[in-house]
Amino acid sequence: MVDQNLVNELKEIREKGASQPSDALKVFEFVKQLAEENEDVKEELEDIDTTVVQLVMTDVDYKYWVKMGDGTVEYGEGEGEDPSVTLSATGAIWAGLSSGEIDSTSAYMAGDLVIDGNLQDAIAFGEIQSIAMEEGAHYFE
Repeated sequence: MVDQNLVNELKEIREKGASQPSDALKVFEFVKQLAEENEDVKEELEDIDTTVVQLVMTDVDYKYWVKMGDGTVEYGEGEGEDPSVTLSATGAIWAGLSSGEIDSTSAYMAGDLVIDGNLQDAIAFGEIQSIAMEEGAHYFE
């Protein structure tokens, strides 16, 4: 079951913005918890090869990583172990991407999102995040 306190924190972040860079990790905790109860999200995570994505907030020099695959999600601060792709953007761009207000393709084409490494892994990462947000949308109503 997705923790209601986490949902409330994410709602507040959507309304007021992130108060610190590590707030980004709460989105991945939501995806992790959702995958435990939602078969569609879990199936998507089982269908991909394990992938480590490095994420960088360029304006505050903050790095975190997300590992997805084998039906699970793991994440943490700092450098990920052997990431296949690195995604870099400002905190504002990350917030817009996470909330769905900014399209990742548009951000990439505008140079606001920099992708270094395996583009297919970046696409898979984005697709899983989108599916999780769609499947979990009822939590934010």
